Amino acid sequence: MPLALLALAIGAFGIGTTEFVIMGLLPEVASDYGVSIPTAGYLVTGYALGVMFGAPLMTVLGTKVSRKRMLMLLMGLFIVGNLLSAVAPVFGVMLIGRIVASLAHGAFFGIGSVVAADLVAPDKKAGAIAMMFTGLTVANVVGVPLGTLVGQSVGWRVTFAIVAALGVVGLAGIAKLVPDMPKQEGVHLRHELAAFKNVQVLLAMAMTVLGFGGVFAAITYIAPMMTHVAGFADGSVTWLLVLFGLGMVGGNLVGGKFADRALMPMLYVSLGALAVVLALFMLTAHNKILAAVTIALIGALGFATVPPLQKRVLDQAHGAPTLASAVNIGAFNLGNALSAWLGGLVIAAGLGYTAPNWVGALLAAAALVLAFVSAGLERREKASAAIPASETVAPQPAAVHH
Repeated sequence: MPLALLALAIGAFGIGTTEFVIMGLLPEVASDYGVSIPTAGYLVTGYALGVMFGAPLMTVLGTKVSRKRMLMLLMGLFIVGNLLSAVAPVFGVMLIGRIVASLAHGAFFGIGSVVAADLVAPDKKAGAIAMMFTGLTVANVVGVPLGTLVGQSVGWRVTFAIVAALGVVGLAGIAKLVPDMPKQEGVHLRHELAAFKNVQVLLAMAMTVLGFGGVFAAITYIAPMMTHVAGFADGSVTWLLVLFGLGMVGGNLVGGKFADRALMPMLYVSLGALAVVLALFMLTAHNKILAAVTIALIGALGFATVPPLQKRVLDQAHGAPTLASAVNIGAFNLGNALSAWLGGLVIAAGLGYTAPNWVGALLAAAALVLAFVSAGLERREKASAAIPASETVAPQPAAVHH
């Protein structure tokens, strides 16, 4: 794997850390600004919305420059946003800083996926994408717990200053290691938008929303589920999330490896197993050991879908994949938001803290159904394309002997 992937992974590590570390620092931020915890929660919501809307916006703006230069500009935006968050005098300014940083998120992973895939041979593309996303998964194992610890010990502003410094390292790495890939000639915004007319691209994005939504239906409410149902102490939630992160790292690497060999079968296995494990979480959540194992499995199976889904979008949007790739990153966040909302509804309805697991299982099962639909349509398209080709072969005239 090229060293350029390391630079992309460092950028992904910083982005993953800033996205999730705020969840552990909400009480400190709320206390400093004199706002309620729900109000401080807008820092999470604002970031997610910024990713969803920023992914297509920044990618469209970047169609006029080379991909390397755009990646550098996005890391610059990320640095500015985190520095603004670190020094924000009032809550409103910090919210602006979070949104500025989030604008870089979707486009960075979208454009970075295209660059990573272009750096390697065709049979290693999903593995290269997985290598970049390793930065995001490792952030959940190392960056988020350490960032939370630093924020609680010496102040949350220091955490965001450190994240900005990570952005500087990522920017320097991209400048030094990523080759200068010129802007692809002949590809314009209308070509990028045309990818969304492809049913297979839309199906892949729907699988992203539902499949990853299944993961976050359960994980969003992991704290009350583990403390009220499994009987863990409040302080145990941190190491349970580390287990989830370790599962993500392993699942991401395995998903990338096997997606290069058999992409659709990899999706069938990971989505099917995810639906089963989420359904079983209704039972295993009542036992500490089984619950811990299940959390790691959810992380592994959930992130095993990421490289194949991202590669599926790249394959189906061939010729103009950048915008579709970035929008698919937004689809992950849409899945997070949708599943968190649905999970909250079933808890509010009095069905208990384990009820979101059923929501997650149904979402993952729906993604599996779409995977079968997508594969069926693809087989039908190939068959219909082969029939006219065979009909155009003219019969050979019989030889005439005199």
